[in-house]
Amino acid sequence: MTSNTFSLQLLDAMHSERIDGVASFVGEDASGSFGLLAGHARFMTTLVFGLARFRLPEQPWRYLAMPGAVLYFSANELSIISRRYLLDDDYERISATLQAQLLAEEEDLRGMKQSLRQMEQQVLQRMWQLGQEQIRQQ
Repeated sequence: MTSNTFSLQLLDAMHSERIDGVASFVGEDASGSFGLLAGHARFMTTLVFGLARFRLPEQPWRYLAMPGAVLYFSANELSIISRRYLLDDDYERISATLQAQLLAEEEDLRGMKQSLRQMEQQVLQRMWQLGQEQIRQQ
């Protein structure tokens, strides 16, 4: 690793990997897109759902898809911690995979919200029934 590069440590729930010799990183947080180079000051943020990218000197970009993450940069070490991540050299392939995952997660969320609404209706109905029984008993 040269003084113009840094290390990238990727961690998720299933595995981790270290990539040495990274020349630059581009990610996005709530304030927008940003880049990191070797020697950057200590920095911490949360990445939004989407794609980030990094590259080694004289190499093409590599893409990192994740459903949000915590990013910490210190002493030329970049750590990214996420529930899960995907790493790919092909932008089109990783974009399609990310889009499919986003749609699947939205569908899961929609199903979960519907299930919660049904549970709430059942609880309210049961509370009403209990109230009616108490009125009859008086």
